Amino acid sequence: MCPQPTTDEPCFAAFPPAVLRPAELTAFSRGGGARTIPLVTRAVGAEVFLTGQTLFAGGAGIPLHTHNCPESVTILEGDAIVEIDGTEHHVTRFDTTYVAAGTPHRFRNASATEPMRILWIYASVDATRTLVETGVTARVDAEHGKSA
Repeated sequence: MCPQPTTDEPCFAAFPPAVLRPAELTAFSRGGGARTIPLVTRAVGAEVFLTGQTLFAGGAGIPLHTHNCPESVTILEGDAIVEIDGTEHHVTRFDTTYVAAGTPHRFRNASATEPMRILWIYASVDATRTLVETGVTARVDAEHGKSA
């Protein structure tokens, strides 16, 4: 909890500084040719939001899903097709999406051969993902236990 605005105390002062290097971190399988690298998570002291990267092999994609909080995604490498609430959009390097909580969406690599990489940011450290097809809900950070 943040102190009263009349103090000079920083909000979430317990969050330790960190330099996170994706090349040195473990990637976890999302299935279907997608791997996730968690970055800012509870494991490094996050109390407010989650970030990470997902790498997509050629032709890979993730299923249609929703979250319990807003999400922003920036394309770091490659080209993608993002479906948001039934509409597909072609996005490329540095294009950024914002998806409100509860909005069905998914990403897939637009190339059958070249890799694609995204940076994702969830507006809650307790973010969940609900698969539209099955209705199954799980914490986003729960998938960080399946090494790729």
